[in-house]
Amino acid sequence: MCHPTTKPSTHPIFFSLCSNRWLVMKQTELVFIPSPGISHLAATVEIAKLLTQRDPRFSITIIMIKFPFEFNDSSITSNSDSIRFVTLPPVEVSPGAAAPSLFITEFLKAQIPLLRDAVHELTRSNSVRLGGFVIDMFCTSMIDVADEFGVPSYLFFTSSAAFLGFMFHLQFLHDYEDLDFNEFKDSDTELEVPSYANPVPGKVFPPVMFDKERGGAEMLLYHTRRFRRVNGIMVNTFVELESHAIQSFSGSKIPPGGSVGVQQDASAVMSWLDDQPPSSVVFLCFGSMGGFGGDQVKEIAHGLERSGHRFLWSLRQPPPKGKIESPGNYANVEEVLPEGFLHRTARIGKVIGWAPQVAILGHSAVGGFVSHCGWNSTLESIYYGVPVATWPMFAEQQINAFQMVKDLGLAVEIKMDYNKDSSYVVSAQEIEIGLKNLINIDNEVRKKREEMKKISRKVMIEGGSSHSFLGHFIEDMMANIPCN
Repeated sequence: MCHPTTKPSTHPIFFSLCSNRWLVMKQTELVFIPSPGISHLAATVEIAKLLTQRDPRFSITIIMIKFPFEFNDSSITSNSDSIRFVTLPPVEVSPGAAAPSLFITEFLKAQIPLLRDAVHELTRSNSVRLGGFVIDMFCTSMIDVADEFGVPSYLFFTSSAAFLGFMFHLQFLHDYEDLDFNEFKDSDTELEVPSYANPVPGKVFPPVMFDKERGGAEMLLYHTRRFRRVNGIMVNTFVELESHAIQSFSGSKIPPGGSVGVQQDASAVMSWLDDQPPSSVVFLCFGSMGGFGGDQVKEIAHGLERSGHRFLWSLRQPPPKGKIESPGNYANVEEVLPEGFLHRTARIGKVIGWAPQVAILGHSAVGGFVSHCGWNSTLESIYYGVPVATWPMFAEQQINAFQMVKDLGLAVEIKMDYNKDSSYVVSAQEIEIGLKNLINIDNEVRKKREEMKKISRKVMIEGGSSHSFLGHFIEDMMANIPCN
């Protein structure tokens, strides 16, 4: 991650030749609109920091759209001289019996009048010049608001370049070659996708694609079509990690873009980890939306105990079936764990609720990571060089797991095609085998991870690939700012 030089006490004045006249340029304000959810927000804040540190011409307003049930980490959303947060007023949109995909789409569309008012308020001041919108992958309805203000819109894609290519390819096949997604449901049938080095089996496609009746497939298609309307795409990755995927975009007609790796610095270290030997602990964490019911919890516990490995387990309770809510902490973990488990494993294990994931992955005691394969978590594990065992839950996590295991050779598998909405329970035996494979990970995988760790720490310094891409992106943004 790049760091700013000494910050000037006032913003400098810049000049631009526009319409054959020299104009004094005001501070250029960018409006970032992340989707609700801590993982999208965290990545957005990091890229906003990179932009403002790199170029003092930019100041950024991040629009906060919050679900009523959303977990909020106030440490992420503190204002600075160049970044501020504006929270939109709550909107009443009842989920009713709607599928999550339909509810989220309607919820975000309902924010448009509030977003319009917030941007009007922002532009009342003569001290800033609106430079454009940077929208999240699920906020494409906001492109229309950018058009109303006569400014360009850019997409910040918080997942992988390979998955972006997957979305574009399937949208093309659906719209122009009548591809029926259902033929791939729960199937080993493979599809050649240019952004993946290996054919992709249907069983790792995002489950929402097969939820046609409740609008899941149409939701993905809607957003992907609108991706083609933006002025540029910034992807949360780096070239050396996804060289095949990024090369697959060469010559395509999607908007230009670059890859910018985003990692977060560890800010705390848990005292329990300080007492553990180096690289001895397996960390289990399944993201802000990952939780397990009693049957699966017991199988995980038995698998951990049988493996004999030290562990740190972020255990979360899923919301009631049919409820669109974030997981919460179990009120009493002893009631859901096998009898005596905490006592028997007290010397080697620790069960916690919400986990400071970045801090944990950066600790020397952590030697393995059982992960849901959310893209932020994947990048963090690479940055800290922690071996991963894949256990995806939902969204695009199954295909992320496929990429890490099959395409990149950077992870081992526990259950690559797991879906949190299915009735399948991963057995203690599968978990035990996966944990042993993780701790005794193949030397070739370990070597690849160590090489990628070194690369990931170089890409954002001067001369690195992502540093260069960010520079090109800034140039493109400045060229697209309206002159009037």
